[in-house]
Amino acid sequence: MSFDLDNKTFTAACNSANGEVGSDTLFFYKQVGDIIQAEYRGGEIVQGNLLGRVTGNKTFEFNYQHISADLSLKAGHCKSTVSFQQNGAIILSENWQWFSGDKSKGTSQLVESNTYATV
Repeated sequence: MSFDLDNKTFTAACNSANGEVGSDTLFFYKQVGDIIQAEYRGGEIVQGNLLGRVTGNKTFEFNYQHISADLSLKAGHCKSTVSFQQNGAIILSENWQWFSGDKSKGTSQLVESNTYATV
């Protein structure tokens, strides 16, 4: 494994128009071995969580669910690729699809934040 997401915080750099995550959404990651989990909230997201697993040297996948600001329950699946900025900060490039609603697909990119806040 060439990445470690444990105790890392991420924010969204960009997202497809059909996504709900924005620059004011914070993701708080934990990782133990090949198991990855996170809680996220902020902006249009009241509370969310994800649970996944490492699938390759620079890849992982997860299922996510959250409650939106309008109190609707949303869920989906995501495949992520890990890369690194020159300063060593982690970038997560994501391809996701909703399980609920219109079942549309999208892409997003999360970037590592310098601080970690507990959930």
